[in-house]
Amino acid sequence: MTMTPTEGTAAARQASLIDRGRRVIRLECEALVEVGRRLDERFAQAVDLIAGSTGRVLVAGVGKSGIIGRKIAATFTSTGTPATFLHPVDSVHGDLGIVGHDDIAILISKSGETDELVGLLQHLKRFGVRSIALTGVLDSTLARHADVALDAWVREEACPHDLAPTTSTTAALAIGDALAVALLEEKGFRREDFARIHPGGSLGRQLLTRVDDVMVTDSIPTLPLSATMREAIVLLAERRGIVIVLEGDRLAGVLTAGDLTRLMERVMDPLAVLVREVMTTTPKVATSGELGSAAVYRMERHGIMAMPVVDENRHVHGVVHLHDLMRAGVA
Repeated sequence: MTMTPTEGTAAARQASLIDRGRRVIRLECEALVEVGRRLDERFAQAVDLIAGSTGRVLVAGVGKSGIIGRKIAATFTSTGTPATFLHPVDSVHGDLGIVGHDDIAILISKSGETDELVGLLQHLKRFGVRSIALTGVLDSTLARHADVALDAWVREEACPHDLAPTTSTTAALAIGDALAVALLEEKGFRREDFARIHPGGSLGRQLLTRVDDVMVTDSIPTLPLSATMREAIVLLAERRGIVIVLEGDRLAGVLTAGDLTRLMERVMDPLAVLVREVMTTTPKVATSGELGSAAVYRMERHGIMAMPVVDENRHVHGVVHLHDLMRAGVA
């Protein structure tokens, strides 16, 4: 089918726009690869500097770097490292009142010569605040006078005039994320800690859902060790494909529909076989009170659709199903 001249022009324009978008993304991807390659021992020094501080992280930048700084400060705070954005201009008009001598400052400037940041650095030094420069020029004023200088150099901005901060702000943001995540792991910040400071919305609900919240507790499908597979078949059909085998009142094993299928393939009269001869004696279990997300991880890793929920004495409190956890938003 032949396109009209108008259609051809529209298609060519669309293709040109897509090419421009791809060029920007390609340039930023290449810049991030280079930033990662240039990361060195100074990054570890910066992490240690923040981890060893009892104060807050003060993040400062001007213009687009300031916007990136606000996001970095928010990421630090949400991952267990108290942080705040300090505007370089407002700081000299009273905002320095929030500064403590145990704080650590992260100063973001592509050139490392931003007047407002250089001035702020001088004031911070009077408070005894140690600093990390995040800059693209390691011999700049900011880099030379900071305690640690992180290399955020980029070859060019994605802007065709190499002017608008694009690639450079992406690099600064990535380094900020890298610092926050490295600190998270260094401090042993857990999912439970994350949930505690993100209690609202679906994120909080997902992270705080525990197996006890969704487990089945009514008519738990249990059989004693002396039961036969004839008794187990009915429960497997009625109770979502899992049977809990008990020795007294404690978990002895688990029997699944898959176990029954494999038994039928190798035994002429499977119904007469004792469940103790078929069951899994070391089944994967969920512990009462544990996070649903941890149970989902194990279930997906081992291809399990349901697990018994037990306490420290192996008493069975219920059965948790993968489907119920997923429906509760634990994924």
